Amino acid sequence: MHAVRKHILEILKETGGATVAELAERLDMAPVSVRHHLDILQGDNLIRVGRLERTGGVGRPQQIYQLTDDAIELFPKNFAILAAGMVRQLKQRLPPEQVDAIFKSLAAEMAAEAHVEDLEALPLTERLERITAFLNERGYLARWEAADGEGEVYMLYKHNCPYAGMSDEHRELCMMDQWLIDRLVGVPCSRTASVVNNDKCCAYQIEAEGEVKRSDATARCQEILLAA
Repeated sequence: MHAVRKHILEILKETGGATVAELAERLDMAPVSVRHHLDILQGDNLIRVGRLERTGGVGRPQQIYQLTDDAIELFPKNFAILAAGMVRQLKQRLPPEQVDAIFKSLAAEMAAEAHVEDLEALPLTERLERITAFLNERGYLARWEAADGEGEVYMLYKHNCPYAGMSDEHRELCMMDQWLIDRLVGVPCSRTASVVNNDKCCAYQIEAEGEVKRSDATARCQEILLAA
């Protein structure tokens, strides 16, 4: 982003809103030049006219520019640092079985958002369509495909890990995702690949009927949980 426009966003973040004249003074620029940058920012949906004011109650109304929600999202956030610290504290202060229960509850909460009771009544292929759409809304870049020509075995892929940078240290997040997928699909799914193990994606094998054996990657995650 252009340095001037970045500075304008920072000023608006700091002040909560500013007029062209106020921005021109802070930037030491001519108002016409400031308006040029404001037009670009408004075209990018990063600023909006928040309200109108009259100086001293007379004269032309002054436009007050404020940030949009899209602009606010551009500023750094430390959610990942906070989340990693909270997980670390949980593991230090609670016994493993309680940590395990917390992550299972989180997986159950996420599955509930997908209305699992509605998914259970669907054929498996329709269920997988709904599941991938649900996961993609949460940033997983998921897709599914039939693994054989007879439609008895399917693969579900997640090409993005929302917990990247944390799951290496906290394998409980891998297990939380495993529980989530199992709950959404309705049967235990065998994880055949994992980003945390340097695979290109997380992959889950799903059999149309009956239970499947857990993969080595899943078993390894469970071993880590028991050893924690």
